[in-house]
Amino acid sequence: MEYTPEFSSYQGKAKIKQKSLYLLNDDVNDFDYVIDCLVLVCNHTPIQAEQSTVITHYRGRCVIKEGDFFDLMNLKKDLTLYGLDLEIL
Repeated sequence: MEYTPEFSSYQGKAKIKQKSLYLLNDDVNDFDYVIDCLVLVCNHTPIQAEQSTVITHYRGRCVIKEGDFFDLMNLKKDLTLYGLDLEIL
């Protein structure tokens, strides 16, 4: 008797839950510095970075990137080195 393994018919990819990287408001960094950091590290356009800083200023936080947790963790580490406050939710 020959053994033939049975495989599941489900061939979809595992769903990876998307996370969000939030920029938090602080009283230390000025607008131009934060804009420069977002353009340099996150590849935002200057207008996109400016809008994110204004939203962060008035609302207290703003989503600057969405994606896989590990990718966001690397961005968070880089931006933290520049002195920005961030969180992943």
